[in-house]
Amino acid sequence: MLSSTKCVSIYIISDSLGETGEHVVRAAISQFDIDKYEIKRIPYITDMNSLKETLSSICMKECCAIFYTLVDNGLLKYLKDFATENKLIAVDLLSPVIETISNFTGLEPIREPGTIRRLDVDYFKRVEAIDFAVKYDDGKDPKGLLEADLILLGVSRTSKTPLSMYLANRKIKVANVPLVPETNPPEELFQVPSRKIVGLTNSPEKLNEIREERLKALGLPRGSSYASMERILFEIDYAENIMRKIGCPIIDVSNKAVEETAEIIFTYLKKNRVNIFKD
Repeated sequence: MLSSTKCVSIYIISDSLGETGEHVVRAAISQFDIDKYEIKRIPYITDMNSLKETLSSICMKECCAIFYTLVDNGLLKYLKDFATENKLIAVDLLSPVIETISNFTGLEPIREPGTIRRLDVDYFKRVEAIDFAVKYDDGKDPKGLLEADLILLGVSRTSKTPLSMYLANRKIKVANVPLVPETNPPEELFQVPSRKIVGLTNSPEKLNEIREERLKALGLPRGSSYASMERILFEIDYAENIMRKIGCPIIDVSNKAVEETAEIIFTYLKKNRVNIFKD
């Protein structure tokens, strides 16, 4: 039985960061009245030499336990045999779960270290892209145009924001700029290669319909110049002149879902070898 004066040493051996093993052990140890314990993570054990060195140092310790999250069969066998020969307490946290999933799915595990870390990286890239789209939405800060993977241009109500968020979920950092006749486009826009810019337009009739609904939703009276056909035609002409000056493609989004427009953009970017794809 463990003396109350002794400190429990727990080692987490992992082929990645070891966070999964530490979370499990901390959850388990919280169920006991143990004051003196230390948890030491030993990450990135991906080869036999590293594992042997680690185990040689651990086996000299008293009152310790090993918990491990390894996927390589060779490393797993060596650790199990070593623990048996040296009478070490060693618990495999991952293999029973992997075997269970393999049994009920009929699939073989890939046995590749660090896959969960890559999933985490993928997640954070997506979050970063979404944050970027929010920060540089609607021309908020022109400096963001120089950092963007892609820039969307268009008059009001051409789906710039929904499209920016959809693309952000594909880990593409998108900034969008509204083109308004009364405001000059930002200088930064003309410092970006035209192949990284896409213009969006809409039919005058569709814009009129959308803008009338927008006014109604805001509780504003009908007949505003914002929704007038004359104003809309003027804005479209102004915006398309700028797009032609830049030399970017112009996509008509009328009667297109966001996903359809996105696929057109993907095709254009791939054709022009714009390397923004994170998948």
